[in-house]
Amino acid sequence: MTDECAALLGGLDLLERAVGYTLGNLRLVSAAHLSRPTPCAGWTLAQLLAHLDDSLLALHEAADLGHVTLDVPEVAGDPVLGLRARATGLLAAWTAAEAPDRVDVGGALLTSGILTTAGAFEVAVHGWDVAQACGSPRPLPEPLAEDLLAVAPLLLPEADRPGRFAPAVPVPPFAGASDHLLAFTGRRP
Repeated sequence: MTDECAALLGGLDLLERAVGYTLGNLRLVSAAHLSRPTPCAGWTLAQLLAHLDDSLLALHEAADLGHVTLDVPEVAGDPVLGLRARATGLLAAWTAAEAPDRVDVGGALLTSGILTTAGAFEVAVHGWDVAQACGSPRPLPEPLAEDLLAVAPLLLPEADRPGRFAPAVPVPPFAGASDHLLAFTGRRP
């Protein structure tokens, strides 16, 4: 089995590790940080947190309903408290016995492994963005980054890059998996 196949089949494990990493970074956020820029060009930390909340909501909806509506809800209250609650509820939903094997996302039927792997990619990279915006850089854990790097080209093909991620940036060949993954997503580790 290739590394890519193994990572895609282990999507829930990847999602759990990505959520754990991101929850640790959310502890860094204060109200004073919300207006700070993030590595996502043109986004403040408040905007990034709203996007992350929407991503977690979609993943939770997929586990509960077997489909994702692609509607973006308004976020009210403390964004960090909301994200923490959403993240723990999300993991509970995916570990429930009723979690679906396939999920309809905007008319495309995806396996739950592919969906949770894509979710892990999104959550982990944006978790890194959160720490950067707070001025407390925390590298992605190398084992998580290695697994996500194995599937990154499948999740972010060049044709999908414009509008979603910046062009990849060069990184020294001896850099770790965390730096390679972040550079692949257009971030400067």
